[in-house]
Amino acid sequence: MNKSNLKFRDIDEYHSCQPADIQKILEQLRLTIKQAAPKTTETISYGMPAFKQNKVLVYYAVCKEHIGFYPTPNAIVNFKRELEKYKTSKGAVQFPIDKPLPLTLIKKIVKYRLDEDSEK
Repeated sequence: MNKSNLKFRDIDEYHSCQPADIQKILEQLRLTIKQAAPKTTETISYGMPAFKQNKVLVYYAVCKEHIGFYPTPNAIVNFKRELEKYKTSKGAVQFPIDKPLPLTLIKKIVKYRLDEDSEK
């Protein structure tokens, strides 16, 4: 069964469908996001784990060889230099599964998104 077609009720269910080594990475990412934005609400949006305050701040998803991190286009532009060593697109960053997550950078991006969210 293709996991991308599943409808997840919550982030716990999304994580539990992944292999154990990936679950550890996802929990680390989830904890990092919650530390940077403790008042966010966890949800599933577009089939992915998402964290929202007024609007969704960030999403993430497991892909074959990376964790897709989706902090919106403004965040990608704002952190362009710090993200140089990662593959990026207009609204996404690819963190390779075989390398440690850049937790400090992720926290900075989430806090940036929090500031952006509170301005609107």
